[in-house]
Amino acid sequence: MGGNILGLTTSGQDRKQYRDKMQRCLDAMARMLREDTFSFDRQQIGLEIELNLVDQQMSPAMANAVVLEKINHANFKKELSQHNLELNVPPRPLAGDGALDLERELRLSIDEADAKAGDAGAALVLIGTLPTLRASHFNRQWISASTRYEMLNDKILAARGEDLLLDMEGSPMPGGDGPERLLAFVETILAEAACTSVQLHLQVVPDEFAAHWNAAQALAGVQVALAANSPFLLGRALWHETRIPLFQQATDTRPLELRNQGVRPRVWFGERWITSIFDLFEENALYFPALLPEICDEDPLAELDAGRTPALSELQLHNGTVWRWNRPVYDVVDGVPHLRVENRVLPSGPTVIDMLANAAFFYGAMRALTEQERPLWSKMSFHAAEENLYAGARHGMDAQLYWPGVGWVRPDELVLRLLLPLAHEGLRSGGVSDAARERLLGVLEQRCVARRTGSSWQRETVAALERRGLGRDAALHGMLRHYRENMLSGEPVHTWPAAM
Repeated sequence: MGGNILGLTTSGQDRKQYRDKMQRCLDAMARMLREDTFSFDRQQIGLEIELNLVDQQMSPAMANAVVLEKINHANFKKELSQHNLELNVPPRPLAGDGALDLERELRLSIDEADAKAGDAGAALVLIGTLPTLRASHFNRQWISASTRYEMLNDKILAARGEDLLLDMEGSPMPGGDGPERLLAFVETILAEAACTSVQLHLQVVPDEFAAHWNAAQALAGVQVALAANSPFLLGRALWHETRIPLFQQATDTRPLELRNQGVRPRVWFGERWITSIFDLFEENALYFPALLPEICDEDPLAELDAGRTPALSELQLHNGTVWRWNRPVYDVVDGVPHLRVENRVLPSGPTVIDMLANAAFFYGAMRALTEQERPLWSKMSFHAAEENLYAGARHGMDAQLYWPGVGWVRPDELVLRLLLPLAHEGLRSGGVSDAARERLLGVLEQRCVARRTGSSWQRETVAALERRGLGRDAALHGMLRHYRENMLSGEPVHTWPAAM
C-alpha cells in the first residue's frame, strides 16, 4: 500500500494549501497531455503479487520482518499486515516468449522465498483471502512497522468516526442449507490485509488510455468470475471472491448516514466511461478528501517551465488512497514520465501458471477490445459492467453476466464462445509467441471446461471435510494444508484432485 510518510500536515490551512497544490498538479498534467510529453518506446507490463505467511498449523504467521530479512531481495516488500508480503515484478515486454520466461522466473523466486520463510518457521501461500484468519489478527499490534500504514489506519477511522463494519451474505456451500452471513465490527483497517491480490500493470500512451481503461472495466466481472479464489473469511463461507466487498468495507470512510446520501466509497468501480485519463485524476480531486495531505516543495508548473518532469507528488499520493479497481497511474522513471493502467480485481494464486493465465487473458482481451471498430462500451451501459463485477465476485462460474450481442450468459460460456478467441487475437497482435499464447490461454480454456476455480476447489474441499465430521475451523486448516501442497506442485487449479 505504499511507502513511509515523512511529514503530515493536518491543520485547516494546510489542507487548503494541499487542495491548491493538487489543482496545480492537475494543471500540470493537463499541460503534459496537451504537449504529449509522455514516453512510450515499447509497451511494457508489470505485476505485483501479494503473498501470505502461515505457520506449521496453517495459521497466519506474523513474521514478515524476519522473513524479509532472510529473503534479502529488493523485489520483496512488506505489506499492511505482518502476515503479508509483496513481490514486485520489474517491468518487461510481453512479446515473444516473455511470458514463458516470466513463469520460470516467478516459480524460482517464490520457491526460493518459501525456502527462506521456512528458515523463520513460516511458509508462503498464494491465496486471495487466507481462510484461517481470525478477528484477533485484525488487532492494531499486527500492523506492519510503517508510518504510512499507521497514519492510514488512523485517518480512515477518524474520517469514519466509528468502527468498521463487515457485513456480507455468502453464496451457499455445496450441499449447504443456505447462505452464511458475516456481521462483525473491527477496530482497524487490517481486514484489508485479508484482500491478497495480483495487480497487473500496462503502460499506455495517453491517447489510448481511455479505451484501455474502459475495456478493463468491461472485463472486470469476467476476470473475477474466472479467477475467484477468496471464498472464506472469519470462518464463514461468503462470496466466491470475497475480496471485492471486503476491500470496500475494510477501508470505508463513510458512516451509515454518508452511505445513505450516496457519498462515493474510496474503493470504487467508478460511475462512467471516460474519454481521457485526466477524467479519473480530476474525479479523485473533486470527490475524495485527502487522507494523507503531505505537501512537497516542488512547483509542478515551474518544473515544466524549466524543461523538467514534475513528480506530481500530491497527485500520486492522493491517487494511492482512492482504490479504484482499475486505477490510473502516473509515474516518472529516470526523469521520463509515463502512464499505466493498474488492474486490481484479481486475487493471488492458486499457482504461478494460474496467475499468468489470468494475466494473459486480461492483456489479450483488453488489447483486442481496444482495436475493435466499434467500441464495446458504446454498446454496454457502465452500470451493467459494474453489476457484472459484483455478480462475478459473488457467484463465480455460476454468475449470470450481461454482454452486448449475447445477453445474459455464464462466464465460462462467454469466454469459450467469444472472449477466448479475442484474447488469442489480442496476444497475437501484441507479438506474443504461439507457444506462450497456447500455454497460458490453454490453462484458462481448460479451467472454463472444468468449471473449477480456486474458490470452487476450496469450497468443495471444506464441504467434504465437514461431511467427514470435522468442524469448520479444522476443515479450513485441513483444506489450506492440501491447498498449499497443490500450490507447490505448480499444476493449475483445474487439475487439482477433487474433494476428498
